[in-house]
Amino acid sequence: MANRTLVLDANILIRAVLGQRVRRIIQDHAEKVLFVVPQLAYLEAEEHLAILVVKRSGDPVKALHLLRTIASLGEFIGAEVYGEFETEARMRLGTRDPDDWPILAAALALDCPIWTEDTDFFGCGVATWTSNKIEIFLRH
Repeated sequence: MANRTLVLDANILIRAVLGQRVRRIIQDHAEKVLFVVPQLAYLEAEEHLAILVVKRSGDPVKALHLLRTIASLGEFIGAEVYGEFETEARMRLGTRDPDDWPILAAALALDCPIWTEDTDFFGCGVATWTSNKIEIFLRH
């Protein structure tokens, strides 16, 4: 059973599909860490992944299947969990990337950090972990 929670940003989901390291980290820790996937972040990952894979001459159907498989290692949550934090999240993000509010709102609602490569979350009052440091969080 998971004893820690971590919100996954869309860019982490994409990295898990396109590369090996992030996927391995998620797979290795899925039983000990609750990886939370806001539905809107998943939809964003789906949209961007298909475009990236086509540009790389890959198979978007296979990539989207792998994305679903990886995301299923976590828990999908919707606005019913984080919706009441939308205003606060949008205020904290300001003009940086207002579309990222569901990720920040989920972290606020669950009182947990975000795994991201997006510097827009830095300074928003929630711990953020990047892929090059995430294993420090996961070790403890």
